Amino acid sequence: MVTLTRPDGTQPQDLHLSRRGLTLALTGGYALAAWSAEAQPVKTDDAGLVTETVQIKAPDREIPAFVARPAKAGKHPCVVLISEIFGLHEYIRDTARRLAKAGYVTIAPDFFVRAGDPSTMTDFPAIMKIVATSTDAQVTGDVAAALSWLKAQKFADAKRIAITGYCWGGAVTWEGVARFSEFKCGVAWYGRLSGGMSPNDASNKNPLDLVGELKAPVLGLYAEKDSGIPLSDVEKMQAALKAAGKTTSSITVYPGAQHGFHADYRPSYNKEAATDAWAKMLAFFKANGV
Repeated sequence: MVTLTRPDGTQPQDLHLSRRGLTLALTGGYALAAWSAEAQPVKTDDAGLVTETVQIKAPDREIPAFVARPAKAGKHPCVVLISEIFGLHEYIRDTARRLAKAGYVTIAPDFFVRAGDPSTMTDFPAIMKIVATSTDAQVTGDVAAALSWLKAQKFADAKRIAITGYCWGGAVTWEGVARFSEFKCGVAWYGRLSGGMSPNDASNKNPLDLVGELKAPVLGLYAEKDSGIPLSDVEKMQAALKAAGKTTSSITVYPGAQHGFHADYRPSYNKEAATDAWAKMLAFFKANGV
């Protein structure tokens, strides 16, 4: 079993997967470096949905993005879904389908396609090399490309867009709300608040650096037992939100939960916390007009 309690994935000593476990992860499309052989991940069908992989125009090239949306006619509210460090694997695609079942046009860009596919790897340093190539400028451009794609679709209500993300994507969520006025709100799942994932990027900003620039409310969903995101950072963010007058933003901390508590393919999965947090996210979207 993999013990994954860190926001940046596993360390080499965590990898104790059997050959059978690796095969199950690979054939299921889940991230190899985080898969639990005992996992029974949620599997959401696509009944009543349209699902597809599209190409969106980033500043430097086209990149793939997974889209799940209601098949029902009309304009639907939208969500930009940001992946973990493991990229666009089955857990993220399933999460997109869950959001589509809830009525949202959901787009999940592949931020790491330029450097590789971290979901198929177990070498943690190699995974982090891929993640580190995604600079602030590149990620911002990719998010902008997702927004542009949504605005061009007749089934998307571009006046009602939210952003959410997990782990690495949780930090991008905070940053996205600071950088784009199109987002009516954001929900950040256990994303780093300081000490970003691209230390070699001189322009890198962390969520704590951008509190004053938040353009919409953000709900943070964090874990008490997250060994990579200390509660002191959460407390700093809560204080910074208060000092900046961001009274519509807040953070919920789940007692006893670990990093990745929503990731149902990992041993850190906490069904009670995940279910409650998912309900809070959907309620937050609706409360903010999405």
